[in-house]
Amino acid sequence: TSDELRIMIGQIISHYKILEKLGEGGMGVVYKAEDTRLDRPVALKFLPHQLIASAQDKARFVQEAKSASSLNHPNVATVYEIDEADGQMFIAMEFVDGVTLREKLSGVSLKQAIEFGIQISDGLAAAHEKGVVHRDIKPENIMVRKDGICQIMDFGLAKLRGTKSKISRLTKEGST
Repeated sequence: TSDELRIMIGQIISHYKILEKLGEGGMGVVYKAEDTRLDRPVALKFLPHQLIASAQDKARFVQEAKSASSLNHPNVATVYEIDEADGQMFIAMEFVDGVTLREKLSGVSLKQAIEFGIQISDGLAAAHEKGVVHRDIKPENIMVRKDGICQIMDFGLAKLRGTKSKISRLTKEGST
């Protein structure tokens, strides 16, 4: 709600100062924040309050952070840490200064579309090499930076392939 938004803006969570709301989806709300230790902008993704009580949803959220943090590639947004402060779980990740591919689509030339496709494929190939399958690739989960670099975001439905962990089976097709 707008009241919750006003409460978050300006708050310090751990060592991050909340600056503005960037967006929200099924598994979280994302804010732009300032990392007060390293003086850099970050994106903080918070697990929705209504899901905090669910151990399974917390485990999915931790899985997203672990999956994404195992990746180091220019076309995948970097995850810095997962933390919990004042009962709120969050992932701190690279702030990508740009727009979603969905927002960019109307002005994309054929040459740009091919370049974006190559970049996205490169990022997904790097994820697959680590055994991470994104499972929710769509234009809203791809950011296009101002310099034209595409970065894959939101590994919220990521599945770790080939692992015996219960966590790997927490995300199911058709679930939030």
